Amino acid sequence: MLWLLGAGLLCMAGAVAAVETQGLPGTNPIPVQLRRPPIAPLSGMAQLGQKIFFDASLSSSGALSCGSCHSPDHAYGPPNDAAVMFGGPAQSRQGTRAVPGLTYLERQPNFSIGPEKDEDDNLVDFAQLAAAGQQAARAKKVATGTAASAVNIVPQGGLFWDGRADTLQDQAIFPLLDPNEMDGGSIEVVAQKLRQASYAPRFAELFGAQVFDNTRLLVAEAMFAVARYQVEEPSFHPYSSKFDYWLEGKARLSESELRGLQLFNDPDKANCAGCHTSSPTRDGLPPLFTDHQYEALGAPRNAALASNRDPNYFDLGACGPYRTDIAEQTQYCGMFLTPTLRNTATRRVFFHNGVFTSLEQVLDFYNFRDTNPEKVYPRAADGTVRKYDDLPEKHHGNVDVADPPFERRLGDTPAMTAQDEADIIAFLKTLTDGYQPER
Repeated sequence: MLWLLGAGLLCMAGAVAAVETQGLPGTNPIPVQLRRPPIAPLSGMAQLGQKIFFDASLSSSGALSCGSCHSPDHAYGPPNDAAVMFGGPAQSRQGTRAVPGLTYLERQPNFSIGPEKDEDDNLVDFAQLAAAGQQAARAKKVATGTAASAVNIVPQGGLFWDGRADTLQDQAIFPLLDPNEMDGGSIEVVAQKLRQASYAPRFAELFGAQVFDNTRLLVAEAMFAVARYQVEEPSFHPYSSKFDYWLEGKARLSESELRGLQLFNDPDKANCAGCHTSSPTRDGLPPLFTDHQYEALGAPRNAALASNRDPNYFDLGACGPYRTDIAEQTQYCGMFLTPTLRNTATRRVFFHNGVFTSLEQVLDFYNFRDTNPEKVYPRAADGTVRKYDDLPEKHHGNVDVADPPFERRLGDTPAMTAQDEADIIAFLKTLTDGYQPER
């Protein structure tokens, strides 16, 4: 199997054999030099953003900050095993989507349909791009051909599960005002709290005392400070996983981890790298393990979510309910952003609705969704399997049935064995930051 590493091609099986003959089992025989963000003291703006990020007084309950749901001890993801977090004045209002992690967002492209455009490209509105996408042939997403699928005319980029924010500054304001999250009330209420905060003098130092006279400017600058904190604080993008050090020749993978890496990149097996690209960029940036594109996977409905008690409620991702500007592009209904797999082993819930609670369940979904759907989906009263039960039937055609391993059919042999799944999970654990390489 060929695996793209920077500008060269590395035969993984041959690489493992070469390493073993050198008496260094599990090391990368062709190490690369990764380019990480520079580390420097936080600017005054970022220090202000840090205080705001952990300020629970901005919430209606007085107990919920950005850091409450995006815990630095959990890769800036949720600190518990709840499918979604609770917020509101009494922290009793249930959210509707699993909390995404905040790490590695500094390289997230803006939302677009089709490949990211250069600044000098002619601007085409979403409707025109979506229409073009309906007619254009879509390349199959396989681990050995990611360049071909990168030009597919599908949604990509943006922040949140539906990409409705393009900047970290814009992203920060949504949970602050969401009644199911921090429930800040309004821009005016938040601004008044900022004026009374212990760190208010920092606003005057950075922006001048007149910033307090402009409510919207005050809140905007506060959110910009939060964004600067996320950009400058090294723990948001450390690139310190075992796999990063393996790429650089500074760590050794176990036999199980190496098998998992091979399976991850094998289009005839897991094909994870078809969407979760595992190669460094040509200029040495570490892999992000996402192609930033959107997919409709048909995850099962999560009965634990209060919103799902309404049988007519459906979370359609890119076309609603939170995002409304492309709702008429129904070919994207049910599509959600492909997340990074970095630090995924630290999470306790997975997918946009938190329906899965272990990596084993996630891999079972990919393995059995089409060959043995009864292992994944509930049954109706008549005993039939309710496949794609969290998506209206009229949108079932949006679900990916072309990219491996989803091209299999009912009764086919699943792509992975139980040992394959265990090895892939072993590899996924090498993507957790904080690894200490051997001397």
